Parts: sequence; C-alpha cells; structure tokens
Amino acid sequence: MSIHFIIGGARSGKSAFAEKLAQTSGLPVTYIATAQVYDEEFGKRVAHHQTRRPANWQTIEQSFQLGQTLQTHAKKGECIIVDCLTLWLAQCICPDCERPENLSWPLERQALLDALPTLQGTVLLVSNEVGMGIVPLGEINRQFQDEQGRLNQAIAQLANNVSFIAAGLALPLKG
Repeated sequence: MSIHFIIGGARSGKSAFAEKLAQTSGLPVTYIATAQVYDEEFGKRVAHHQTRRPANWQTIEQSFQLGQTLQTHAKKGECIIVDCLTLWLAQCICPDCERPENLSWPLERQALLDALPTLQGTVLLVSNEVGMGIVPLGEINRQFQDEQGRLNQAIAQLANNVSFIAAGLALPLKG
C-alpha cells in the first residue's frame, strides 16, 4: 500500500501532477471524481479535467462515502486517484449541497481515515491547502477552512509521501 498526498492551492497543478504520477506508474488507473456540478462554469472546469484523462482509465463519480468507495476499488497492482478531498468535504458540510439525508461529516471523515491504512495498491489523494490566507468571514467558511486543515493534517500523517504543488512544481514534504 502506498498513499501519496498531493496538496496545493487552486490551479496550482496538483491534479495534473497526480495524473502524471498515475500515468508513469504503469498501473491500471481508477479516477474517483468527487465533484458535483452546480453551475455551467464549474461544469467547464470538470470537463477540462475529463479531457485530460486517458480513455483506458475507469472513472467513478462519487461525492460521498469515500472511505467505502476506496475499500471497494483499491486493489493490489492498481492506482487510484481521488480528486479531490476539498470538494468532498465542502459537499459534506455545505447545507445547500445535494447530500444524502442524515449524512454526518465526522463519520464520513473517520470512515476515510480508518480505510486508508487498510487499502491495497497505490492511492493518490488530491486536496487544496486552504490555510495560507486570512481567516474567512462567515461561519460556514471558517468551519470549512478548519475542517480542511484538520483533514489535511490527518491525511499527511497517514501518507507515505506528501507533495506540495505550487506553479506546477512539486516540493516533496514527506517521503
């Protein structure tokens, strides 16, 4: 089992870096896309990501139950990309997002953290670093920033490798 955590700012090149790692691994790739599309502009962003993926990659669109999804699909000799933890978290805590009834963010988070050490194969997790700016206005925005920071720290502790991406360049932080 190998977990590589790839973190960076918006439009830093973190997804492209994960995709390059997956391609050069020579392993079969499953791409778990966590985003829900709520507007046309975001739909264009998702389409841009989709066009970069090789046709032989399997794509699974899964916005919730990420821990369970990884347990189902992670296999020895295969590579999984999760893109991205940031959207997954936002959809889990945002009261306006379409989410399952009775969804519990603490349970979702714990299920992911419990699953990661048990997974087989190569797992590439993509996330945004959200703690390098100011404390945002609005309770939900502060909750999001706090939860993302805590999640990123927990994932980094479990990961074998952590890379910080800025301007398309990778800075190894761990491993």
